Amino acid sequence: MAQHAAQAEGLCLRYPESLGPHAQVTQEVAVQMLLRATQLAQHTPFTWSYIDKPTVLGRRDVNLFISEGQLFLIFQMPQLPFPIDGLAYQDREQRYNIPIAGGRELEVFEVKFGFIPGVDTTAFRARRRFRLAKGGHPQLVLIHYSRGQATPIIPSLNQPVRNYPLRPVNEPAVYVMGEKQGQKVFPGPNVPGAGRVPSVVDRAPAPDMGMGYGMPGMSVPGNPQALLAHQNSNMDALEKRALRDRSASMSSRQAAGRPDDDDSADESESISTRTLALARYRRNHELMNEVFMYAAFGSKNAASPPPPYSGFKKDELEEKISKLTSEIDEMKAKATLRQQAASAAANEIVDISMDGASISDTIAT
Repeated sequence: MAQHAAQAEGLCLRYPESLGPHAQVTQEVAVQMLLRATQLAQHTPFTWSYIDKPTVLGRRDVNLFISEGQLFLIFQMPQLPFPIDGLAYQDREQRYNIPIAGGRELEVFEVKFGFIPGVDTTAFRARRRFRLAKGGHPQLVLIHYSRGQATPIIPSLNQPVRNYPLRPVNEPAVYVMGEKQGQKVFPGPNVPGAGRVPSVVDRAPAPDMGMGYGMPGMSVPGNPQALLAHQNSNMDALEKRALRDRSASMSSRQAAGRPDDDDSADESESISTRTLALARYRRNHELMNEVFMYAAFGSKNAASPPPPYSGFKKDELEEKISKLTSEIDEMKAKATLRQQAASAAANEIVDISMDGASISDTIAT
């Protein structure tokens, strides 16, 4: 019951590693990061935590705090709404879909004019969340916070959107995808992301802080190619780290020895097999549903469509034809008259020239 109440307050499953600050996230970058996140989520457990407004400096917590340019990756449960983040918004969230090459479709939700109740003096925060509605895993959601156009705060909305203090989180990390889907992971030395709180930036910060609000990489937006290369390097580093941790975990299991196989398989193997069978069943069910959906639920006695010429009336068409025929005949008559007049004028010119020639000959003689 306590966990359900915490989920209603915004508890969510998030990727344990920090994705770092990003001044902007384009559609191409979002698609590439979501595709890589699908691979990383196969062998990386997600942790339970909140996404909340900034807190007092120096406080350590399992929650992730919103800052300008911050990027989060969460696994949204299908039966739960999008988790609240502690910010109030004065605008309706806009939703639009963008077709991507390869048959994929990117779904974008954007809301502007957000603010921290009781802290911000203007509503300037914007939030965009991306997910692959087609061609990817639709439950993996990429969330990006940025600075947008500022507007005055409506006094009636300047109220906290969640109750504080937040409920403590004692749930272990859990695999959300892959063969281990549904398995809980308790803190241990060989578990990536379990038992530790990742730092906001795993590398040394850039020395130039500039006008970036105290965050590295925010001083100058840079060109899109450099930004894309920087984000790709971050994702490559996270992927290599997860693979390294996974290989270390597998080597430790092999060193411990494998028990003899018997009829009583261990719980992890049974969960793995059941999860794999369930995933295959869902995939096959969706494919068959696409094939037989219209045959089973479509209208079998649908009325035949009207003929393409039903929008025309015979009387009106005949009237138009007669009118056009008379106009054509009139134009032909006018053309004939013009031709006759032109030929008569030409004959007169020829006669005058011949008469003029005879006069000149007479004078010469």
